[in-house]
Amino acid sequence: MDTHTQRVVLETAHHRITGELTLPREGYRSRISDFLNQSDLAFVPLSDVTITGLHPGDRTERTQREFVAVGTRHVHLAYPEDAD
Repeated sequence: MDTHTQRVVLETAHHRITGELTLPREGYRSRISDFLNQSDLAFVPLSDVTITGLHPGDRTERTQREFVAVGTRHVHLAYPEDAD
């Protein structure tokens, strides 16, 4: 399968998580919304991740990780990073 990575931002109740999401280059599930709306998807796998707190005192603290899996039920907001 031909794939590409897209830099995305996922926001939970307490964190902003920015990372690379691997998607099919075209067709079904090639958009973030299609990917997140899969009925069998429990986690969103991200690589090259930065985690930042959303609360005022936490915004300056950043954590870097090579990989995280974010539970889909915790995602409140998702968008491409370049949409800021």
